[in-house]
Amino acid sequence: MTVQGSEKSSRRGARSSTMGRMPLNDMPWWRWRSNVRSALHMLSDPVFQQECWVAGRPGYGDVTDAVYRLVEDTWLDNWSAEKYVGTIFRDAQEAALVDAAVLRVLRILHDVGADAAVSAYLAHPGWPETVRAARDAHVLLATNDGDDVDAPPRSLDVLAIYTRSR
Repeated sequence: MTVQGSEKSSRRGARSSTMGRMPLNDMPWWRWRSNVRSALHMLSDPVFQQECWVAGRPGYGDVTDAVYRLVEDTWLDNWSAEKYVGTIFRDAQEAALVDAAVLRVLRILHDVGADAAVSAYLAHPGWPETVRAARDAHVLLATNDGDDVDAPPRSLDVLAIYTRSR
């Protein structure tokens, strides 16, 4: 792919867009990192889950949308995040925490089904541990990117703006 004019690539060095303070494109596959971070953020925030998912607030998707963002392009449902150290994840610690969260999320998805109501996910006995694992991963990734770990999750429209090709 050739980058022309004012278009920006996902290669290192093209550091102009930010998500909060995070340079979105300081990682080679920064768009995938952004999607993984968005999913982990939503999965790690019980207040958000009640106010947005349970309440059916538009603009934030649902649990299965978050799972999809977590594993869509990355195939983290098929192999370890360790495979992406240096492209999506900064180091093995990030990868290990993401792997732990992915495994917990996928276990619940398998138990309740992809089309289950939000309440089925939240009522699952493994949900609190899943939230904790997602929180651990979210905190490390957000901290490493220089973002506020306690800011509320961004809407999917805002995520799309941050990750669109320029």
